Amino acid sequence: MFVALGYWTVGSRLKTSFHLPSSLYTTLSFAHEFKTPAHQFLHQLLDKCSSMAELKQVHAQIIIHRLTAESITLGKLIAFCAVAGAGDLRYAQLVFDQVCEPNKFMYNSLIRGYSNSDDPLKSLLLHRKMTGSGLSPNQFTLPFILKVCVGMAAHWEAVAVHGQGIKLGIGSQVCVQNGLINVYVSSGLIRCARRMFDDMSQRTLVTWNTMIGGYSKLGCWKEAFWLFREMRESGVKPDKFTLVNLLSVCSESCDIDLGRYVHLYIEITGVEIDQIMRNSLLDMYAKCGNLKSAQTVFDRMSDRNVVSWTSIVSAYAKNGFIKSAREFFDNMPVKNVVSWNAMISCYVREGQFKESLDLFHKLCSSKVVPDEATLVSVLSACSQIGDLVIGEEIHRYICNSNILLSTSLSNSLIDMYAKCGALETAMHLFLKSSEKNVVSWNVIIGALALHGCGLEAIRMFEEMQTSGIWPDKFTFTGLLSACNHSGLVDKGRYYFDRMNSVYGITPELEHYACMVDLFGRVGLLGEATRLIGGMPMKPDVVVWGALLGACRIHGNVEMGKQILKQLLELETHSSGLFVLLSNIFCEAQRWEDVKKMRKLMKDGGVIKSRAISFIEINGHVYEFMADDHRNQLSSSIYYMLDQLTDHLRPLGPLCNLLNEYLDIDEM
Repeated sequence: MFVALGYWTVGSRLKTSFHLPSSLYTTLSFAHEFKTPAHQFLHQLLDKCSSMAELKQVHAQIIIHRLTAESITLGKLIAFCAVAGAGDLRYAQLVFDQVCEPNKFMYNSLIRGYSNSDDPLKSLLLHRKMTGSGLSPNQFTLPFILKVCVGMAAHWEAVAVHGQGIKLGIGSQVCVQNGLINVYVSSGLIRCARRMFDDMSQRTLVTWNTMIGGYSKLGCWKEAFWLFREMRESGVKPDKFTLVNLLSVCSESCDIDLGRYVHLYIEITGVEIDQIMRNSLLDMYAKCGNLKSAQTVFDRMSDRNVVSWTSIVSAYAKNGFIKSAREFFDNMPVKNVVSWNAMISCYVREGQFKESLDLFHKLCSSKVVPDEATLVSVLSACSQIGDLVIGEEIHRYICNSNILLSTSLSNSLIDMYAKCGALETAMHLFLKSSEKNVVSWNVIIGALALHGCGLEAIRMFEEMQTSGIWPDKFTFTGLLSACNHSGLVDKGRYYFDRMNSVYGITPELEHYACMVDLFGRVGLLGEATRLIGGMPMKPDVVVWGALLGACRIHGNVEMGKQILKQLLELETHSSGLFVLLSNIFCEAQRWEDVKKMRKLMKDGGVIKSRAISFIEINGHVYEFMADDHRNQLSSSIYYMLDQLTDHLRPLGPLCNLLNEYLDIDEM
């Protein structure tokens, strides 16, 4: 017991700490005087300990009075060190290691302590050591072992514990069963959890909440609410954790009716609505798209934390109200990384990539550290605008910060480099990646397709299958696109036919669009038309657009007119297709048809979406569009355009027709 030898003569300090006679700590005569064993006084002192300093003084007295063989006394000492908030787990381990034959109480105390520590694995090791020493775990041991199994995703260890509990006859203890249900739920084995739940003769509120929470995490809203109903019928009153779980499943399923039902139940039953529940209500209304109710809940909150603010920002962001979301974001008193991610991902989702990167730079200037979700979002923004400079900066940040390069983050980097033109770097990262999932292969196949490397994409597809990864519909979108960009008609037919016959993947609209584009590019307009006629679903604007693009390449005006009829039947308002058709007429010098198209667009209220262009100059990406005056050099740019227009004026009537055509393009 060397750990406490430094406290040999500490009677005066113990007197100060515990306000008991100092003679207790210097001699056994005090115990004889009151006819009370010394260990009982020491037990009282251990119960009154509030710090490690006080406990070490008592430990010194245990050694002085030669009570180190008293298992109850040492058990209390270990329990304080391992379990109490003011304890010291390392000290508990030192004391435990010096005990010749630790009892169950000592093992349980130390197992409990490690289960709540940063090193929960030691709980499992102690459990095995306990069993190996001949001691059988009891109903106080197994719940903490099962808790560790949840945190470490140690499913098979939990199965062994389950068998051990049954063998020892404690498997039916409610605390053990609750622990097992929690393990099975966290492992996604909801059927095993439900089987145990149904076999339980006694269920506590914790049991019901664990089971309902499990269904909520898996998105099984019907099962969660049926269980909630059964819970009420059995006489168990739901608490706030039950209702928060139900609100969570409403959020994930976006079921506003069920969410309102839970809210009404809360109001009627008078359940105390704390901050956690208000945040859950706010999140539910936000994810269900009911901004008015979300705003009402937010306005009624007297105490808003960062979760409350982030939820309202996400509510407006996900519903497309970017300006309002940004106002809430700017007014947040405290922001965490989730708050920043909500706003950055909103900009990316809405196509405002420059704004997302500007916000990312502000994040880097704050004290908040970006996480994987942040980096994935900004890499996506870089890939969309081709900003290789910032993309490389983010890559360097990842390397310098020793951030674990997860599969998701690795895929984002590969995609960024590919779309920014650095195919060689993208391929290097892909080959170096230790873990590749189906998304990884899809990204690199899509990258090769984008750069016109059709044969290399096909080779990657074959390697993907060799590695044991089964393709999905996105794999074939990239593969058919690769055949399309490289003019590999036979290969395209081959893989399109094998999609369903070999891989069991039903072709969707994007796959048909790829094939129509493939046939159209090489002039097989008849085959493209037959493919559209045999589609099991109605062609959309993407499919017709692919055929229309082929008509422009090959100057087939008559087929373009037939496609126009199909577009009018679809009642589509896609300005791009009308402009494309107008281009076909213009290139064929059919100016009357150009005028008719212009009138058709005006009468139909078709307005051309303003296209945004990006250009990189000296490592900086500039964004511009038609009639854009945001740039400082806008005046000089438009002055140069006016000069070019003046040079075109001598062309006379042709110039007027060209101006009319340009008017269409600017609509």
